[in-house]
Amino acid sequence: MFKAKLILSLAIVLVSVSSWAQQQNMLIYCGITQVRPMTELARNFEQTENVKIQIAQGGSEDLYQSAKKSRQGDLYLPGEPSYREKHMADGLLGDFKLVGYNQMAIFVQKGNPKKVKGDLNELLRKDLVVVIGNSESGSVGQETKTMLDAAGIYPKVVSRALELLPDSRSIMLAMKRGDVDVALNWRATAFFPDNAPHMEAVDMDKKMAKPQALLLMQLTFSKNPALARKFIDYAASEEGQAVFRKHGFLDNK
Repeated sequence: MFKAKLILSLAIVLVSVSSWAQQQNMLIYCGITQVRPMTELARNFEQTENVKIQIAQGGSEDLYQSAKKSRQGDLYLPGEPSYREKHMADGLLGDFKLVGYNQMAIFVQKGNPKKVKGDLNELLRKDLVVVIGNSESGSVGQETKTMLDAAGIYPKVVSRALELLPDSRSIMLAMKRGDVDVALNWRATAFFPDNAPHMEAVDMDKKMAKPQALLLMQLTFSKNPALARKFIDYAASEEGQAVFRKHGFLDNK
């Protein structure tokens, strides 16, 4: 009887170890603005595939440098397409699909008490406290610099900004605390449930705030290339796009 129980126990342990060993792991590097839809997609994907997905979030440039240094991970989703062009020569960015669009907007306190207009020159108003993103760390800062350079006012805005913040989350926190009157940020974040009571987005002309493609890229050193590709296809599918729309993003159509 004891021997039979021992054999049964060993069998259960072996099955458990086998199941654990067979479960695959994926790591996705994701710009902070896209974390919410990507987290929902990851949890859905885990339900249908034998995989555990970890999401590393941060500024798009910081994430790329982390992936480059560690050579660990499967997918990379920056906040704008320029990161693909910038880093293609490294040979780390493989196949990709368009999964939606980011678009910049002017952020103001709820109700727009300072009557800020959808014009970049509003950032030069002396009665407004302004923050913008740091172009060296994340997509929101890089896109801010591109837009303000095109308008010919980047140095002026930098000189009067209260701070240059590392990413969209830092900008949202500054708005929530009431530290600032106006900021530039990715539009979708204004519609997140925890942000909407505190702030709102003032839209700009699309010639000024061009929609930026969100490219979900496979890393060439991925240890799970087939599974990574399957996740890319899922994110770009109609089901995946419904999740992006739900979180305030423009879809890939």
